[in-house]
Parts: sequence; structure tokens; C-alpha cells
Amino acid sequence: MKTQLANWGNYPVTETELYSWRGSFPSTSPYIARGMGRSYGDASLGRQVCSMLSMNCMLNFNAETGVLIAESGVTLDEILTTFVPRGYFLPVTPGTKYISLGGAVAADVHGKNHHSEGAFCDHVEWIELMTEPGCIQRCSAHENQALFNLTRGGMGLTGIILTVALTLKKIETAYIRQSKIHAPNFYALCDLFETHKHATYSVAWVDCLAKGKQSGRSILMLGEHATVQNLKDNKKLTNPLFVHKKPRLQVPFFLPGFTLNRFTVGVFNSIFYHKNATDTSEFYTHYDPYFYPLDAILHWNRIYGKQGFIQYQFVIPYENGKSVMQEILERISHSGMASFLAVLKVMGKPSGVLSFPMEGYTLALDFPMRPGLLRFLTTLDALVLQAGGRIYLAKDARMSAEMFHASYAHNAADFISQLQNVPAHSYLASALSERLRIF
Repeated sequence: MKTQLANWGNYPVTETELYSWRGSFPSTSPYIARGMGRSYGDASLGRQVCSMLSMNCMLNFNAETGVLIAESGVTLDEILTTFVPRGYFLPVTPGTKYISLGGAVAADVHGKNHHSEGAFCDHVEWIELMTEPGCIQRCSAHENQALFNLTRGGMGLTGIILTVALTLKKIETAYIRQSKIHAPNFYALCDLFETHKHATYSVAWVDCLAKGKQSGRSILMLGEHATVQNLKDNKKLTNPLFVHKKPRLQVPFFLPGFTLNRFTVGVFNSIFYHKNATDTSEFYTHYDPYFYPLDAILHWNRIYGKQGFIQYQFVIPYENGKSVMQEILERISHSGMASFLAVLKVMGKPSGVLSFPMEGYTLALDFPMRPGLLRFLTTLDALVLQAGGRIYLAKDARMSAEMFHASYAHNAADFISQLQNVPAHSYLASALSERLRIF
């Protein structure tokens, strides 16, 4: 049965045949596997989509090694709920816990600790991948290595991810020792990132509407896992491995499109910056608001209205990062294209063939869909490309094939060349792979 389907950005909306995974490839092709649908663009959309959420069993856990073996439809939320009380945490997590294990591998997701601990697949021991009907291959850094590197960040195009073996991180408490430091402008923020480069977790909220000497003013948030000895609050010590609560708030319907505009975003940014702009503030907070602040509100994507929004995330190498990032922030500020969310992180070395990270600065921006936005983002593409950067495929909904092949360069050519030797390329295709001409 055909249905209208969109991912988290609610753009684009496609008409698709939606199936549930039944243990083998559907009889017709092409199609793409889908987890929680939390990619922002069209990576898990297509003419036919196969939901993997029925694959939701945890199969084994080794308390000595911390290795969890689970089916690909298990969510990060379910892992946290099960293992935080036992003293384990995710080794790498993106900004939402409502994604599947299979999706985390397919996008090789990263978090606030990429500069220090790498991407998600750096902590994956192995995966089981169905590359054609009846053929399941185990892939790792030591077994079918080429296929493993092709699959991590391969956007689900190398096969159906069935099982994932993930090494969890041992923790003493569910709390983060957090520091907040304000930066009066973007260049000051870059200096702070360098000063605190040994922090395990680091992320900055950026006011992308600030102008002049305040352009890029920011709040840098550093984090370390708190030990029992760190905690002096008796309430926290009574249950140091307290798991997150389910969200109680939700956005019940799509808000009017005019709700988020330059004025409302500007007011919010000013209040947020001045509220947090103390010289240095260190405190202990639960992992949930530190890693997943937006998860506290169900369906928060509805605040952008029925037209949806685009999350534009790019990475630029360090050698070009400061000047180009400053220019991009200035263009956003002067464009009137208000981004409600602007988050800057630093990244470490690249990994999989098509994985997004490279050593440099990455900025994620949320833009409500409105006239002129797509044209404006194309002008930003040119700056990113000129600086040797690229756009995150898991967030992308509109990049041209020319931009993709130029910015990923040899990565894209290598991926496509190797993909021809993987049987799954005859069965799998997504709206993203067709748009970017990944054949």
C-alpha cells in the first residue's frame, strides 16, 4: 500500500510502498531499509521502504568486555534504559537517542567526542549484513574489512544490517561534569576549542544572527563522565545510575510557518547567550539534558511547520575553517534566514569510505523551509567546497549530485567502484542515492 513518508525534517515528503522486514529481501526492488526515520533528509526514503523496527531484540551481553550484541532495530534509547543502571553508556552518541543501531552504523554517527573517541563504528566489533537473498556476511575491521568500511557511513546501500556487536563504555554514574564558557565571537570560540582540546566531550551553541564584533558569539559546553567521588549531592548519590525519564512534553501539531522568524530566533538567542555567559560555570548534570536536550520534547520537529525544515551540516578542515566559517556565519546573519539551532563541534580523523568526518570544524544549522532557502544554501555549498569541506549525508535533503561528487571526490568514486562488487547494489536504492547519482 502506498503511503506518504518523510524523515525528521518533514522535507521532502515522498510517496512510497512501506513494508516490514520479514527475514529476506522483498520480492521487488529497489528499496531501502529504514529504522526510526531520524535522518533529516531522504536517506531512508525511496520508492519502496523496508522498516527494520521488528528487529528489536538484544541477543547477548558480555559484562567483562562490555560488548552488546543486538538486532539492528534496537534503539539507543532502549540500550540506555537497559544498561545505564548496570553501569554502561554508549561509546558515541548523536544528539538524539531515538535512532536505531542499524541507522547509527549506516550513517556512522558521531557525537561531542569525535575528536577524542572517534565515530560510532570505531566501537563496533562486527556487523552481520545481508548482501543478497540467503547470503549473510559478518564484517569487521578484521573480517570482510573492505565491506565493513564500505558499510560504515554507506547510508544503507551495501546490504541490510541485521545484527550489531557494540562495545559499551563503563561508567560509575549517570552524570556529566559540565563546564560552560562563553566566547564573545567566533575566533574566541576557536581558541577555546584549542585550549580544551583534551576534553572528552565538547560542543558549542552559536548565535548565528549576531553581527559585527559579536559575530559567532557562543557558549562552549565541555563534559566528562562524573565518578561517584565527584558527586557531593546526596540526592544524586542515592541513585548514581539513574536512567532518563520519558518525555512529558510534546508539540501536538505543526505550528504556523511564521512562528520561527528572524525576530523570534534573535530574541531567543539573546536570552540564551546572556543567561549562560558567565566566565566559567562547572556543575553536574544528568546525561539526558547534556546529550539529548531536544529529546525532552516529543515531535519538536513540528515547530517548523508543515513545510518542514532542512538541517544543513558541513565540515571544513582546520586549515580553512576559521575564515570560511566566519564568512558563512556572516552570510547567515545578513541573509535573514534564521537558524533556530546552530551547533559547532570539532572532529577528528576520517574513517569509513563514505563517512562524513574529517579533522576540522563542523557546524549544524536548522533552517525552516521558506522561499529562497534552497538557493541560499547553494551559495553556502560553494564556500564549503572551496574550503575542501563536505556535507553530512544523513542530514542532507537537497545537495546536488555535482556538489556531492566534487566534495567527496575520491571517496565517492571509491565507494561507487567498490559497490559494483557488492550484490546488494542491484537491490538497494534510496531517494538520496538516486538524487546524488550513487550507482
